[in-house]
Amino acid sequence: MQTKSGYAVILGLPNAGKSTLMNAILGQKLSITTKKPQTTRRKITGIFSGEDFQVIFLDTPGILKPAYLLQEKMLQMIEASIRDADVIVFMLDIKSDPDGEKTFKDEFLQKLFQKNRKPVILVLSKVDLSTVGEVQSATKKFESDKNPAFASASAGRFVKVIPIASPLGYNLNELMQTIVEYLPEHPKYYPDETLTDENERFFVTEIIREKILEQYKEEIPYSCEVIIVDFKEREKGKDFIMAEVIVEKESQKGILIGKNGAAIKKLGEKSRDAIEKFLEHPVFLELRVKVREKWRSDEKSLKFFGYDN
Repeated sequence: MQTKSGYAVILGLPNAGKSTLMNAILGQKLSITTKKPQTTRRKITGIFSGEDFQVIFLDTPGILKPAYLLQEKMLQMIEASIRDADVIVFMLDIKSDPDGEKTFKDEFLQKLFQKNRKPVILVLSKVDLSTVGEVQSATKKFESDKNPAFASASAGRFVKVIPIASPLGYNLNELMQTIVEYLPEHPKYYPDETLTDENERFFVTEIIREKILEQYKEEIPYSCEVIIVDFKEREKGKDFIMAEVIVEKESQKGILIGKNGAAIKKLGEKSRDAIEKFLEHPVFLELRVKVREKWRSDEKSLKFFGYDN
């Protein structure tokens, strides 16, 4: 039996719904999701296997104009993911950008399209927040050869335009069929039961970072990085996890801990509950906060945190 297997990179501006889409297709939450932009910092792999196909999804950070070195590294991840990809799934939130003008004016995105020679599927996301008429109008607009969005695309048009609503599962089957259509014939890269190539430590750090994004305001969540210092699995009793939350300033450390440690206690409780749900095992979680000045703009710090991959 011939199988089709390959990589599908999911691209878009911040909050376009990239992580929500991958989680909905896989039926499990791998990528963290919040209402805040720039939630995803790293490339996250999700693997969907059918009887005669395998799609390896690459969820990527949102495309933005970099303000510091970390964001430059995030754009490099996007470029590397595109090089690895067989198909590009480009997401556009038609509720916030119905004409695509804000999206397709992005210089980084234009350069990507100019260099790209791979099939691009345009996904119009969050259509459940729009009227039927608005969705039909947007779909027709982006299917037109005259749409200015195609000016920077090497192929002149998207191979298909698909409106979706990830939480409702709307049109996800059509999207999957289209992705598989453009994959090369190739044996499966992973066993069918494999859902991701990331380890549990990685997902624990992401869960803690998600809870930081949910709990704290303004710049605090974006100044935080999470690393696992110790992770002891136990067949009997609770797993032991010690994690450090890294911030850039002493003042941020104080906010993260809160008065009499109330804020960090709340963070620990919410993180622990989510980690136990993910691992399906009770855990003892210890959180510590440390300062590493200007780590987001420091090459050595970013390499230490794994952003040079």
